[in-house]
Order: sequence, then C-alpha cells, then structure tokens
Amino acid sequence: MWKSVVAAIALLALGGSAFAASAINKDAQTRTLVVTEGGAKSELTLGAGETVEFCPNGCFVTLPNGDLEALTGSETVEISGGAARIK
Repeated sequence: MWKSVVAAIALLALGGSAFAASAINKDAQTRTLVVTEGGAKSELTLGAGETVEFCPNGCFVTLPNGDLEALTGSETVEISGGAARIK
C-alpha cells in the first residue's frame, strides 16, 4: 500500500514540472515577460541566453511587443530579435 502511495506522489511531482511552460531568450539583451497567474502579476526577467520554466497551471503572459497570450503550461515562448513566438 505505501509503495503505491509513494509511487503516485513521485509521479505527480515529476508530472507537475513536465507541464510547465518555458521561456527561452535567444537575444543578447535581457528581456522581460509579464506573467499573470491566479490574478497576480509578476515580471519574469530573462538574461541573454537564459531558459526558465514557469506557469505550471496555466497563465496569461504579456510578450515584449505588448501582446497578451494565454498559456496552458505546455508551451515554449521563444524570444529572438526582440519578438516572441509561442511554440
């Protein structure tokens, strides 16, 4: 019984991080995304060449050009040339 509970917890822990959105900054300059999750806004600053995971449960993200996009938590936001694309 305990083995099943431990296995289920481990699977949930691994599964939670597997579904987080990621952001990749391919620019030489620092870029900032505004993330709205659960009604709270925060700035996500990405240094040159940095990749971060965020938004595991879905969120809204304001891209560098001001566009607002809804994410489910499985997308990749790629920033290149000051513009962002969602893959």
